[in-house]
Amino acid sequence: GAAPAGSQYPPSVRLWSDYLNVHLHPKTVYVIRQYLHDGDCDCLEAFGQGERLLQDPACVEELEDRLHFYVEECDYLQGFQVLCDLHNGFSGVGAKVTELLHDEYSRKGILTWGLTPVLSDICSLRFQCLDFFPQDPQNSFYRLMNTALGIAHLSRHSSLFCPLSLSGSLGIK
Repeated sequence: GAAPAGSQYPPSVRLWSDYLNVHLHPKTVYVIRQYLHDGDCDCLEAFGQGERLLQDPACVEELEDRLHFYVEECDYLQGFQVLCDLHNGFSGVGAKVTELLHDEYSRKGILTWGLTPVLSDICSLRFQCLDFFPQDPQNSFYRLMNTALGIAHLSRHSSLFCPLSLSGSLGIK
């Protein structure tokens, strides 16, 4: 729960967003309550969990309200960019979001970036490196299935889908 050694950040830093120096508009952040670090569930680890989140009418309504808030501010909306993790349950969230965008704004472009982590014991970042991806066969299977399902679903509803990774394996071992 402490900031990295030699850091200018206060010791209360716990999440990646605590390092963010930019203040985000409240409509840009949607917190998934049941998947907070101290929430009811362990983590959002499966594609189906992410899909299930956006089957809740209240969640979809909130997402649409936030989306319409920004769309109405546009003079000439050309399209959307979606950045989505492929290796965990956010691939399911991203799949449902791109489906929603495709259904509601079918004439607009959707550029989707599928992001995958580098699986390495060596961390070159200046921040403290944590082992988020233990070498467990079940976790490897989840990553593989999430990535495959994410690529299939995201590319179906996107004008252009581009997977991104700093490793050549899309984060799969």
